[in-house]
Amino acid sequence: MAQVSMRDLLTAGAHFGHQTRFWNPKMGPYIFGARNKIHIINLEHTVVALNDALNYANNLASKRNKVLFVGTKR
Repeated sequence: MAQVSMRDLLTAGAHFGHQTRFWNPKMGPYIFGARNKIHIINLEHTVVALNDALNYANNLASKRNKVLFVGTKR
């Protein structure tokens, strides 16, 4: 199965977060820093969690379970 690399996430722009004035303090450990009033997401945490989620979804799909993906992009 394919794994996502940190370079893939950088190319996709996954490191750009929300504006620094809109944030939840619980996200602090996952924020690398800020630039131009935008939080930069720590991709070292993201790549591990995303690959775990991909492996889990792959495991479900291999057992022919149903998987529902929901997007909330405005």
